[in-house]
Amino acid sequence: MSDVITVAHGSGGSETKKLIDGIFAPAFANETLLAMEDSAVVKGSEKIAVTTDSFVVTPLEYRGGDIGRLCVCGTVNDLLMRGAIPRYLTCGFILESGLEIDVLKRVVQSLADTAKEANINIVAGDTKVIDGKGGLYINTAGVGLIPDGAPDIAAANTKEGDVIIVSGTMGDHHCTILSHRLNIESDMQSDNAPLVEMTEKLVDSGIPIHTMRDVTRGGLGTVLKELAESSGKTFYIDEESIPVSEAVKDFAKLMGTDVMYMGNEGKMVLTLPAEYSAKALELIKSSRYGENAAVIGEVKNEEKRNKKLIMRTMLGGERSLDILRGEGLPRIC
Repeated sequence: MSDVITVAHGSGGSETKKLIDGIFAPAFANETLLAMEDSAVVKGSEKIAVTTDSFVVTPLEYRGGDIGRLCVCGTVNDLLMRGAIPRYLTCGFILESGLEIDVLKRVVQSLADTAKEANINIVAGDTKVIDGKGGLYINTAGVGLIPDGAPDIAAANTKEGDVIIVSGTMGDHHCTILSHRLNIESDMQSDNAPLVEMTEKLVDSGIPIHTMRDVTRGGLGTVLKELAESSGKTFYIDEESIPVSEAVKDFAKLMGTDVMYMGNEGKMVLTLPAEYSAKALELIKSSRYGENAAVIGEVKNEEKRNKKLIMRTMLGGERSLDILRGEGLPRIC
């Protein structure tokens, strides 16, 4: 039987030291972290982006990822959406007694590998142990540096005439997590991914990007409705243009769920002037994780419909979409 976490691992004594020295320090090793000071001293800039997030996904490991990869992707992507260059990450682990050590090792290694892919340094961390049934929760804080002269990317900057682009298929993470919980065999995999390459290409290209937002809990419908409200514009999207894999379509029909409100963890939506849409789409499609990107709609300024999200359906009608109501799928991230 695999070794498991015990309350003694949270005592701050020898068992805690074994946990840190045997699992965390080797995986996250860098000069700043290994100094083991009470706080990390790092280089910064005059303008930074800061975000924090907590991850409670069930199950801890799933097709295409795990809570370790997820926490890096979620934090890094939040920084990228403001045009920041991700640089520093902190990780706080809450471990429940009964957690298998081998599971923790795999999660920590996955976290370290994803941080390396995203080119972000883990500079501080913390571990606490509580009584429980083998659960694991991670809290992160991320810091990104915003270069001098970088564009101001924000929802309020969306303009009339902008196109709306999504970077890939919708609903992959949501369907993967749900199928795991229901013990349904499937080839679906989570889309959890750090979107560093595509966002850097877009920002470096000089394209006047108005808005970038990652599509996570609440799904595309919630995100676009929030952007419409923040910008005071009308968002029109075409149902048949929204990329969705056949596996997700079939699963959504089976479960009676709406893909527009299914969560993702490696996709973003952006708005920019229509004349730059072809160039932006080319850059995204040439980037890792962006091969299924598509233009799905446009932004208008209509006084009677401003702050609304309107979907043009495949049947030729229109459907007004709102933010997700109710619980949705809990513990998806």
